[in-house]
Amino acid sequence: MKRTLLAFAAILAGAPAALAASAVNQDGDPRTIIVTEGGSQADIVIGPGETVEFCPTGCFVTMPNGDREVLTGTETIEITGGRGRIR
Repeated sequence: MKRTLLAFAAILAGAPAALAASAVNQDGDPRTIIVTEGGSQADIVIGPGETVEFCPTGCFVTMPNGDREVLTGTETIEITGGRGRIR
């Protein structure tokens, strides 16, 4: 049993952390971002106060106000006043 636990702990220690970009909508209305990843495009609707994760390996994102950014998968987008800002 002790060997199994030690082996499991070693596997977890060597595993990379899962990373993804996230977006938090701090507005009182739903906001939509457009995510283009691997040639596919998807609209993601983010409700008021909601946080979503997306884009684990990099993507393009179009903010609610039309600004377009390249993400690597580690950023956080904060949406306030209808504008997205990368933090």
